Amino acid sequence: KSCQTGKISTAETAVQSHTSRDVGVQTDQSKDAVQDFQQEVQVDYTSLLSFLQRVEDAVIKELNKNWKSRAFDGFEVNWTDQNETVLCLHTLSYPEAQGQNLQVTSVSWNATGSVVACSYGRLDGGDWSTEKSYICTWNLDRRGLNPQRPDLVVDVPSSVMCLAFHPSQPSLIAGGLFSGELVVWDTSRTEDPVIRRTGMTDDTHTDPVYQVNWLPDTKHRNHDRLLSVSTDGKILVWREERDGRLALAEGFAVVAQQVPRSAQLKKFTWGEAAVGVTSLSFSHFDPRVFVVGVEGGYSLKCSTAAETLALHRTGSSVSLRAPAEFAFSPHGGPVYSVSCSPFHRQVLNLFLSCGTDGQVHLHSMLQTQPLLSLQLSKKYLFCVRWSPVRPLVFAAASGEGNCNKCSCFTGDVHLFDFEKSSQKPALSIKQAAGEHPVYCVEFNTKQTRLLAAGDAAGAVRVWQLSSDFTEQGPREMNHLEQLAGEITD
Repeated sequence: KSCQTGKISTAETAVQSHTSRDVGVQTDQSKDAVQDFQQEVQVDYTSLLSFLQRVEDAVIKELNKNWKSRAFDGFEVNWTDQNETVLCLHTLSYPEAQGQNLQVTSVSWNATGSVVACSYGRLDGGDWSTEKSYICTWNLDRRGLNPQRPDLVVDVPSSVMCLAFHPSQPSLIAGGLFSGELVVWDTSRTEDPVIRRTGMTDDTHTDPVYQVNWLPDTKHRNHDRLLSVSTDGKILVWREERDGRLALAEGFAVVAQQVPRSAQLKKFTWGEAAVGVTSLSFSHFDPRVFVVGVEGGYSLKCSTAAETLALHRTGSSVSLRAPAEFAFSPHGGPVYSVSCSPFHRQVLNLFLSCGTDGQVHLHSMLQTQPLLSLQLSKKYLFCVRWSPVRPLVFAAASGEGNCNKCSCFTGDVHLFDFEKSSQKPALSIKQAAGEHPVYCVEFNTKQTRLLAAGDAAGAVRVWQLSSDFTEQGPREMNHLEQLAGEITD
């Protein structure tokens, strides 16, 4: 059988009005039209039921086939345009801080992903406890964004070593100071943004605070706790009090006697000597498990469920426990940063560490030896962060290479993609024109194409990542498992 439409004929005509007039037209509400609109649509429910009963078995059969199919594993719909290259969207700075030769010590994105904050201080040694420093914020979605004029500047009497935005309240920032104190600021209060602080007590850290994390309070859902890490060897958990104080709720002390003897920590005699903690990252599989990096060059697996008391003598108002359970093979120098994978399954439980030896170690929490050791820099690596959207991607901040005239070094941001290579970075970006290391990097978990990096020149660069680094390919987790399996075999 065949079907042929009649011959199609076309004609072109031109129409041009001779006069034009502007008028305003407004239709009147018609009662008949409203009634017609409100009339119920007539449905033959008997025929509809008969149709659904006829196709039910076939539809269920196809749905079961789709449910068992793995054809679209790892596929995510991407509604945004493809980016081919990595671009620097913004170079943010505060001229007054740069005039004091202050460095960007930490960066953090707020809960909406639209505001980036940085802390100013010093990480290159010296007594900066009495030197004024700053916290600055920029809203990148703001129309009148001025890269050299922050939306908010908070004056701080002591060098700010680290900061962290609250995970759900966009205006709250916690920071750790050189003096050992913790402070919480509310950026919506421009007059007096300080809302909580620890003060200087016997519970306060005696060394600079190098990391601060927000923790959910399991007993009180409307309250949060703060965790702080310091080179005095203490990991402290703080709760908020009604009078604006942060009071010590519980704490841990990493001391040489509690570290497994196989670690043989350098520079410490066995006994009660504190082991300086520089960084911390919680497992995304078990919220009780966390990894710390220490000045002795080791990464240590720790647990908040530890009950053994630390023998380190302190004047704390609460008894400090010994959290260390397991020591991993060391770096050639102090560990500056650790980052647990947000994607791992229980069989992998992976984390990254980096330090002064310029290496990144890929570790499984199940064995002492690293799965992989990557020499990314000839100088220090200051920070490593796992991508929040791609299991095979991470970023590292470094002071890379010597200049010809002196021993200073330039800073790079390294982007690593295991899918492309397990030995070298997929891309290394020059952060600053001068000889300044990059101290910190943070992925934006909301606007996943943005990466912020802060350097010793006092600048924060916001990089827009290419699609290669932000779009997860099919079965990436399987690729990571295969990579880990090949290395361990």
